[in-house]
Amino acid sequence: MPTLRSSSPSSASSPLHKGGGGGPRALSASSSSSGHLPYDDPDSDPTSEGDNDSLSADEGSDFEDSLRRSVKKRAAKRPLRITPVAKHPKKGSLTVRDQGQKKSEPLANDLFNAVKAAKCDMQSLVDDWLDSYKQDQDAGFLELINFFIRSCGCKGTVTSEMFKMSNSEVIRHLTEQFNEDSGDYPLTAPGPSWKKFQDSFCEFVRTLVYQCQYSFLYDGFLMDNLISLLTGLSDSQVRAFRHTSTLAAMKLMTSLVKVALQLSLHKDNNQRQYEAERSKGPGQRAPEHLESLLEKRRELQEHQEEIEGMMNALFRGVFVHRYRDVLPEIRAICIEEIGSWMLSYSTSFLTDSYLKYIGWTLHDKHREVRLKCLKALKGLYSNRDLVARLELFTSRFKERMVSMVMDREYDVAVEAVRLLIILLKNMEGVLTDSDCESVYPVVYASNRALASAAGEFLYWKLFYPECETRVVGGRERRRSPRSQRTFFHLLLSFFVESELHDHAAYLVDSLWDCAGSQLKDWESLTSLLLEKEQNLGDVQERTLIEILVSSVRQASEGHPPVGRVTGRKGLTPKERKIQADDKVKLTEHLIPLLPQLLAKFSADAEKVAPLLQLLNCFDLNIYCTGRLEKHLELFLQQLHEVVVKHAEPAVLEAGAHALYLLCNPEFTFFGRVDFARSQLVDLLTDRFQQELEELLQSSFLDEDEVYSLAATLKRLSAFYNAHDLSRWELYEPCYRLLQKAVDTGEVPRQVILPALTLVYFSILWTLTHISGSDDSQKEVLSLRGRMVAFSELCQSCLSDVDPEIQEQAFVLLSDLLLIFSPQMIVGGRDFLRPLVFFPEATLQSELASFLMDHVFVQPGELGSGNSLEDHSHIEQLHQRRRLLAGFCKLLLYGVLEMDAASDVFKHYNKFYTDYGDIIKETLTRARQIDRSHCSRILLLSLKQLYTELLQEQGPQGLNELPAFIEMRDLARRFALSFGPQQLQNRDLLVTLHKEGIEFSLSELPPAGSSGQPPNLAFLELLSEFSPRLFHQDKQLLLSYLEKYLQRASQAPGRPWGPVTTYRHSLSPQENAAQASPQGHSRSKRRRIEAPSRRNREDISPTQEESLQLSSSPPVPTLTSTAVKSRQLLGALEEMEEEGGSELDITQGQHLPGPQKSRNSGPQHFRTWHSPSAPHLGSRLTRLSLMEEEEEEELAIQDESGEEWQEADKQPSSHSSPGEHWLDLLDSTELSIEDF
Repeated sequence: MPTLRSSSPSSASSPLHKGGGGGPRALSASSSSSGHLPYDDPDSDPTSEGDNDSLSADEGSDFEDSLRRSVKKRAAKRPLRITPVAKHPKKGSLTVRDQGQKKSEPLANDLFNAVKAAKCDMQSLVDDWLDSYKQDQDAGFLELINFFIRSCGCKGTVTSEMFKMSNSEVIRHLTEQFNEDSGDYPLTAPGPSWKKFQDSFCEFVRTLVYQCQYSFLYDGFLMDNLISLLTGLSDSQVRAFRHTSTLAAMKLMTSLVKVALQLSLHKDNNQRQYEAERSKGPGQRAPEHLESLLEKRRELQEHQEEIEGMMNALFRGVFVHRYRDVLPEIRAICIEEIGSWMLSYSTSFLTDSYLKYIGWTLHDKHREVRLKCLKALKGLYSNRDLVARLELFTSRFKERMVSMVMDREYDVAVEAVRLLIILLKNMEGVLTDSDCESVYPVVYASNRALASAAGEFLYWKLFYPECETRVVGGRERRRSPRSQRTFFHLLLSFFVESELHDHAAYLVDSLWDCAGSQLKDWESLTSLLLEKEQNLGDVQERTLIEILVSSVRQASEGHPPVGRVTGRKGLTPKERKIQADDKVKLTEHLIPLLPQLLAKFSADAEKVAPLLQLLNCFDLNIYCTGRLEKHLELFLQQLHEVVVKHAEPAVLEAGAHALYLLCNPEFTFFGRVDFARSQLVDLLTDRFQQELEELLQSSFLDEDEVYSLAATLKRLSAFYNAHDLSRWELYEPCYRLLQKAVDTGEVPRQVILPALTLVYFSILWTLTHISGSDDSQKEVLSLRGRMVAFSELCQSCLSDVDPEIQEQAFVLLSDLLLIFSPQMIVGGRDFLRPLVFFPEATLQSELASFLMDHVFVQPGELGSGNSLEDHSHIEQLHQRRRLLAGFCKLLLYGVLEMDAASDVFKHYNKFYTDYGDIIKETLTRARQIDRSHCSRILLLSLKQLYTELLQEQGPQGLNELPAFIEMRDLARRFALSFGPQQLQNRDLLVTLHKEGIEFSLSELPPAGSSGQPPNLAFLELLSEFSPRLFHQDKQLLLSYLEKYLQRASQAPGRPWGPVTTYRHSLSPQENAAQASPQGHSRSKRRRIEAPSRRNREDISPTQEESLQLSSSPPVPTLTSTAVKSRQLLGALEEMEEEGGSELDITQGQHLPGPQKSRNSGPQHFRTWHSPSAPHLGSRLTRLSLMEEEEEEELAIQDESGEEWQEADKQPSSHSSPGEHWLDLLDSTELSIEDF
């Protein structure tokens, strides 16, 4: 019988022979041969912490001693029932002739296609194969081998003649026949037919062991040779072989673990039966039974030793090397399976010698591997019987587990928090206060899953011990009011004392899933707030009100607070039913208590405003159905008092919105609410008229009178925003007030601001009343007159000395111009055409000047330092972004001339941090409107900046100034904004270059003068657009440049520097990576143009330099998974000395020191091979094509490198590499968003 051995230098020349099973020694040899590089495995992940410990011998293996004791060869323990060979070959087999003899060579395609289809019963499929194996052992095993080879995606097959070859030769032969055209193989191939292949493949391996566990598992042939094959393939340089064989080996190991567990249980049962039989008296004892039990024990012991030998061979031959593989999928498979071994067979595997692999891999740099580690540990720590055996591991790796709460991947951080929750429950005292304090801030995380997990941790740590619900008679007893009070007091203490956040709504949302029933105890919350003799301070009362409002909003709306991300799209029917029930409950409870709460806290604006927001969450129909109109009257009275008492915008806005919710004509109580609203507005209007007359008649007002008038105007403005107050005719008095402010300047600022808003709302409400009838034409003309007059007032306010008045006028004017733009007649509203308003040139100029003075200000002028200044800085930034967005909307909707966009675009690079997203969106929309006009605006922006600099500094040494360097960066960013569509942008870029050349040489020096044109340095800015040109266009532009230069007089032999730079950017060698006009796909161009790796030495230095990836991003110095690692260069030298299976250097693993520049770019993907294996090494250029992941990354980097290499070749030593590496503007256009 043939025996496949692992490929290794020690077994490369060993002939395959016919004979019995190799027994444990054969397994040991195969595993050790494949493990000739147990420590310096070239596939290993260099970031693993465990690399610092020797793993070559795996001293901790529980099966090593039994392996050494098993020195005899294995044979079948019981005679096998041999089925006679069929007269005709089995369906799906191929009959071939070899030296005059008939042999059946079954095809693996039938087995592979059946597993791939996943439609037949797996047990029947395995039984059919076992029948063929019984008929012909060699042919059956050959079919199984070819099934695994086919599952790897290899088109080659193992023939009966190859049985005479060594294992390494077989694998080398299969490697040569591997498909080179694609990097996909069954485990990674896309498409619906491959989605279930991995599950079917694993199920086949499991069923194979299950069906063989009482027969062929111990025949000394099947498992020995299968393990040897998988061990050899797992050490292959071909990723498909390594991935598929590792998955098969680990699933085979898992099935063997289950068999070993069953054997252990059978041995225990046998031991109990034997002891029971021996304990019987001499007369009752059955010697034959005792003898059969002893024989059964010996058989079970032998089987267990053989299973342990198989497991030890798989563990040492595959797992020890592949858990550090460079492919994260392989590492994840290993960690997932070892976790299942520890959980199912803890007696043998739950030891520190195996746990260390999970601990080391917690530092893995890939998300999936860290996730598998945490899930494996969760299963172990959840079993209270196993916790005691994890103490040493916990003490060693607890710090790492706690730190993973801040992992950069949210799902990993969530699993880390859940693991800590299990530790908190099952290992009391392990987590210190310091450990817990590192988890507490996560309850305010933006990701809801992470915040919810942290909230559960907080609940079990702080709240559950104090507020535990007792279980009586199998039923959960209702929590006592005292425990509920304790819960809210603890919640208050945590929120106030921790000082981690200012908004309790996020804390409520984090605790909602685990403590929702307690947070929905609105009776306890309101009783705490309404107690007369309560011991709550002002901050605690305010926080408790916010908790009440947040819990009510969460229960009624069912979505998290603003800014918290959740992956759910909607609620389930059950959740919607709970939400509706909760909304009814909270409404019925809070309607009677809301007037009392408002009465108690009416003097405090910070407490009243959130209480008024409670009405948003009510089911207002209950006022009618529940006959609660008296409580509505009380609420309206309290609302009237609050509005009259307060002038804060938050309180007034909440009050106006609450009244708006009640003023629904469909409600039966609408008449009462409308009457209350009229009373309130009448009061405010009368007060305003009296105070206004005093202001208009007197030349001086004291502070109290000014404050009273401003407060009245604020109240009216807030209500005018939500309610139609047109019948009170507030436009005329407010306009008179503003006109006096413009004419005399005697009106205080705090009065002008709300008056402007009142007039604005008056115009908008009047617009809503206009219909298409003939009677409304007078209203249209009247409204246009008011709108024009108000725009003139706002234009006058733009030049006011007070910045707040200027900003308010700009915002209102921007909105008004946008509303009355040509867009208002779209949709069949031609009757509004007389209202369309176009601003005059003077107004457009003033708007642009305001933008320059108030938005594009130097960052250094803003306050920075303590938290108050930082807060002010943020508020000012938000306001400036609002102003800029309003101006950009006017540009895009055609209200302003598009050429005015140059005033915005020229600040793109300088203010990229503050306004980059707004300007980029404006640039994108402008290009969609008119590509040609947009490109001219970009050129105009550069011309304006250049002219300004020229006027300030003069032409001498202009290109060495920092401001000119910033202009070059801006030009580079503009060039990148054109994207990779060269054909679409071809005419635009040529026109841009021509106009730029004309501008550069528009003012020539006098004849005979040695000076250069003042605008000549503009050619250096123009050179940033050259990489986007086609070769033919570059030639045309060179001739166009020469034609203009003929008019200028240059000193012979001393060409102007900017001209030389521009010529160089248009030279043919600058187009090394030019795309063809036909637009080949990236993969096709790589096959057409890329030089082979074997001919890499023939590339000239210039070409090699052009292949370097200039856009490679910098490697972060610290990440959440960073650990101490070995020097990669030393590892590479050891690989070259000893020979390795594969070396993959991914994008982020740059060589240290001076080696970095020489090994960047395409050389990252060079494969080192051992000189001792010439046949396999000569095929490495083929194998390199199978590393699809690295090839895709290289293609992406090459594409971005083509677009940036021109910029990097310019003599711009002032530009930092980070500016070329991280260009956030065109990450999507250049396909580099994964950097």
